[in-house]
Amino acid sequence: MEATKVKNLMVPVDEYITISEDATLYEAVLALEEACGNYETRSAPFRAVLIRDKSGTVIGKMGFLDVIRCLEPAYTEMGDLRKLSGYGLSAEFLKSMLGKYELWKQPLEDLCRKASERKVGKLVSSPLEGEVVDQDASLNQGIHQLILGHHQSLLVTSKGEVVGILRLADVFTEVARRMRACMV
Repeated sequence: MEATKVKNLMVPVDEYITISEDATLYEAVLALEEACGNYETRSAPFRAVLIRDKSGTVIGKMGFLDVIRCLEPAYTEMGDLRKLSGYGLSAEFLKSMLGKYELWKQPLEDLCRKASERKVGKLVSSPLEGEVVDQDASLNQGIHQLILGHHQSLLVTSKGEVVGILRLADVFTEVARRMRACMV
């Protein structure tokens, strides 16, 4: 896959649903629902929406897990949980966090009502270094980042600007296609 570049497999930004940083979490949910059904020309549904700042620059993405995480404000007290994903924390430790931080103590309806009014610009995090890949990087590099970071997608950049998304679903489809070609 050395000859294949990330840009050959990415979904361009203009094919993605985007929302403003001023949109509420509820509006993000509606956009995500729309994105899930907006994949007629692709092999898999979109599972994220892109967030743009006031100047139109993509500042991040929001997927299903991000929305659910934003419902419980105590997660922000734990710091950047994305950095913990690769540390192999025990089930016991993770369960202890539920009690220590009193996560999900309020009824889900209360959490949803409060969180739905929050602006996504305040909720979305800047992408970490491993969540971004240059469009001219090899697909091998993109796959490596997806695997190491346990990511469903990576933001693809050109000269520092987000120009697309490399999705795990599209990488899988390409790998499967190549495997079938080898077996012929």
